[in-house]
Formats: sequence, structure tokens, C-alpha cells
Amino acid sequence: MLLIPASIVEPLKLAAVAIAGEGHWITGTAVILCAYAASLFLVERLFRIVRPKLLTLPWFARLWNWLLSLRANAVGWLRR
Repeated sequence: MLLIPASIVEPLKLAAVAIAGEGHWITGTAVILCAYAASLFLVERLFRIVRPKLLTLPWFARLWNWLLSLRANAVGWLRR
């Protein structure tokens, strides 16, 4: 499943290096940023799809609950 985002990012990184090598640094940087944004979007969507199945794994459910409580504590600490 993670091959889909990687198959988008890796060729675009090579293209960005080629673009930057031609002297277009801003365009090359923009291509890399867009590639990583697209990859992040796809990974997030995939995680939303498989999260219910992952939560059936006891170790993942414990880790996920720990991360959610850590996030809640951090948000509560920042709102004070």
C-alpha cells in the first residue's frame, strides 16, 4: 500500500533534481514540495481506510490510544 505514495514521490524527486540542475531552483523546490504533499495526502487517506483493521491488533490499539492521550494532554497544556 505504501508503494503508491512512493511511486509518486521518487520519480518527482528525480525530476525536481533535474529541474533544479537546469538552474530553476524555485521550480525544483516547488515540485518537491508538491510531491511530498501528494504523498502525505495519499498516506493519510490509506490510513483512514485501514485504521479500523489496524485497531484490531492489540499492540497497535495500545499505541494508538497512547498517542491520542499524548495529543490530548499536549493540546490541553497549550490551551492553558
